[in-house]
Amino acid sequence: MDVKIEVSWKEKLQPEFEKDYFANLVNFVKSEYATKTVYPPGRLMFNAFDQCPFDKVKVVILGQDPYHEPGQAHGLCFSVNDEVQFPPSLQNIFKEIETDLGITPPRTGNLLRWAQQGVLLLNATLTVRAHSAGSHQNKGWETFTDAVIHHIAEEKEHVVFILWGSYAQRKGEFINPNKHLVLKSPHPSPLSAHRGFFGNKHFSKANDYLRQTGQELIQW
Repeated sequence: MDVKIEVSWKEKLQPEFEKDYFANLVNFVKSEYATKTVYPPGRLMFNAFDQCPFDKVKVVILGQDPYHEPGQAHGLCFSVNDEVQFPPSLQNIFKEIETDLGITPPRTGNLLRWAQQGVLLLNATLTVRAHSAGSHQNKGWETFTDAVIHHIAEEKEHVVFILWGSYAQRKGEFINPNKHLVLKSPHPSPLSAHRGFFGNKHFSKANDYLRQTGQELIQW
């Protein structure tokens, strides 16, 4: 199957594109886009990969679902388009960066600048129906994104995996902590941020590890 995705990822993931589950997923997603309002826009479905080629990946941040309200989702987890109000989880991410690193929150919630520095902003499910959180879960996306994480965990070394919340932690439980840095905490959502997301210092810890392993730091 010919999937429009960045060339290095296409090479890695081609075996997935040939599998039955992926064909079923494509049929489902095409039908949803044809008959309903779905986010992100179809051309941005693989934006996380297009902005961060396989050989550039230094950090993986794992989200669950794209945002499901108009104008927000553009294919990078936790990120919103320019001019869009920050969702609560993103507000809390910026608060933690300010506490941890003293960086004032930016004017835009667009995290493209992270992706272009080697942060793969990966949602477990890459599409969602408007106003309906979780509506595209258990259709095959999770199998696909598990394969993505396996490729990174097995073929690369010294990647920082940032796993917020129990869902992300379960999804990343096979990652070898002796080969990579695995950072875990509660989710930045207002429901859980005060239970240990605030104060987790994941942004400085990620950069300390990148420094120790001779990699360029992320400008958070």
